[in-house]
Amino acid sequence: MLATLGRAIKIGDLRARILFTLAMLLVFRLGVHVPTPGVIPERVAPLFATGSIFQLLDLFAGGALATVSVFAMSITPYINASIIVQLLTVVIPRLEELAKEGEEGRRRLTQLTRYGTVVMALLQAGGIAYYLHRAGALEWPGFPGMAVVAITLTAGTVLLMWIGEQITENGIGNGISLLIFAGIVSRLPHGLVTLTEMWRAGSVTLFQILLLVVLGLAVIVAVVWVTEGQRRIPVQYAKRVVGRRIYGGQSTHIPIRVNQAGVIPVIFAASLVALPLTVAGFFPQAGWSQFIGRWFGWGTPLNTVIYFWLIVGFTFFYTAITFNPQDIADNLRKYGGYIPGLRPGRPTAEYLARVVTRITVAGALFLALISVLPLLVRGVTHIATVYFGGTALLIVVGVALETMKQIEAHLLMRQYQGFMKR
Repeated sequence: MLATLGRAIKIGDLRARILFTLAMLLVFRLGVHVPTPGVIPERVAPLFATGSIFQLLDLFAGGALATVSVFAMSITPYINASIIVQLLTVVIPRLEELAKEGEEGRRRLTQLTRYGTVVMALLQAGGIAYYLHRAGALEWPGFPGMAVVAITLTAGTVLLMWIGEQITENGIGNGISLLIFAGIVSRLPHGLVTLTEMWRAGSVTLFQILLLVVLGLAVIVAVVWVTEGQRRIPVQYAKRVVGRRIYGGQSTHIPIRVNQAGVIPVIFAASLVALPLTVAGFFPQAGWSQFIGRWFGWGTPLNTVIYFWLIVGFTFFYTAITFNPQDIADNLRKYGGYIPGLRPGRPTAEYLARVVTRITVAGALFLALISVLPLLVRGVTHIATVYFGGTALLIVVGVALETMKQIEAHLLMRQYQGFMKR
């Protein structure tokens, strides 16, 4: 693998892409340490308690939210806007038409996503500013202080959106995914230092640390296995005679991934579960707020069960939106393709729907198990602080695999051997 990376660096344009990506990620990490004006840092850290939705956002921001830097919201508003636009393409016919218009349609949908990002960022930044105002963490109380914080955080998110798009266009990999990847991985050294200090203090034993490492490697292998797992549906194209030429007749397949939805259901479920706790945090003295904290707090049995089944439900929901068996069956019939043993049209669509449903069961249960993994690992290793949660593992492994495949594709185009020997 090191030899392959060496060959990649020797290729001029590929080296330029890699260096550009690293430079943009460096700008992101430098911005994480630029504080937002008007915020009192020492009053911020206690506000991000376990179970708050801000803790999930801080995971994507690489710790920038806990310090309220200019990149505190990271790229989360862009993710939310992208999800909303994707869902609207299913229910609004005009947007559905744009999605089918090719490059021009995708460009207009991207523009809508950018506008949506600004709106989502303003709403989210306004909520954070109000939260800081209520906690007395602003130097300038009232509307002026909240306006400065909200505008600064929104500008930081818009800048990150631009950086992500530049990486996608001029660098290697998906820029938005790489920004989240960099934020999560940047917290690894701090986690290792914390674990080392706990070992020196006698809070954990060497056996517990080794057990944690073994469990972590096993989970990474499982994530890679499921992420790359797919069911291949064979497809045969009929031969057509046009003049003196014969077209078609080749065999191919439809790849159906075990995890079609990716990490989106986990984000949905985590946001929904954390929302009541976040609202309750605004009114800590109220009786109903204490009731929610006692029964629905992060790690409680009821919270874990609800979180588990929400992920399962959202996985089926998102897969149904992104994978339409009827459209695939219609396209196969249009171009003369068919699944051996099945008639084109409705029988093909029904077969694809059954296959997707069975595979989604496995993918949904896997996502749910990985997401509650930190609680299980704590129970096995008895280590109170586990750095990598299920959501972080899914994102890190998925982005690493995607980036590696892009580098490999560039190498194979130049007839170099890729990362994997064939």
